[in-house]
Amino acid sequence: MLFAILCTDKPGALQLRLDTRPEHVAHLNRLNEEDKLAFAGPFLDADGKPNGSLVVVKADSIEAARALAEADPYAKAGLFATVDVKPWNWVFNNPEA
Repeated sequence: MLFAILCTDKPGALQLRLDTRPEHVAHLNRLNEEDKLAFAGPFLDADGKPNGSLVVVKADSIEAARALAEADPYAKAGLFATVDVKPWNWVFNNPEA
């Protein structure tokens, strides 16, 4: 199953995001190597600066998807004000369909 992890950064946390980015990217690379990552990328504010994340993962359950979200270095660093994990169905332009 696919799960969308929707994260909103805390206000004023851009520097924390930048400082933690190498560990976050390494985490996503590990998920990709384990075939658990569908895709990921940041949300952007009006100035084009990142202010949140969208990560879509493959997991057997919502609990497993939540565990992946909690393991993200951004989450461990306290970057996010909110994290929402939702089951997701990739209907259009799915390369695996």
